[in-house]
Amino acid sequence: MESRRGPLKSAVPSIVVSPVRRCSRTACGRPAVATLTYVYADSTAVLGPLATYAEPHCYDLCAEHSERLTAPRGWEVVRLLDGSAPARPSGDDLEALANAVREAARPQERAAEAGGGGRAADPMEVARRGHLRVLRSPDN
Repeated sequence: MESRRGPLKSAVPSIVVSPVRRCSRTACGRPAVATLTYVYADSTAVLGPLATYAEPHCYDLCAEHSERLTAPRGWEVVRLLDGSAPARPSGDDLEALANAVREAARPQERAAEAGGGGRAADPMEVARRGHLRVLRSPDN
């Protein structure tokens, strides 16, 4: 049977659904990067890498909400590391990198400190360009 408006249509309007899973937190539209699962029997909240598919009793969280996650009093939060994700650099890593860049920017100072004569300090060094050195073959 047809209505006055024409053939019957679906009661649910068709909208394009994004293939990217979004954060489950209210009013947050950022992409999800982690999945939160509650284990009520153990009073534990488990936060791990994004699950391969959405589960009805799990919550997908964006990076910001997963970092700020807290559990109810008396509960434990277990954070599972994703082995495929690159590890974040620590403060020590960043400091070591900064020191290496600073030292590479001062090749003349290093040569003067090593022996005072530049190339004479290393008999194997033939030439230098920035922080790179051209070395003489050990056979020569």
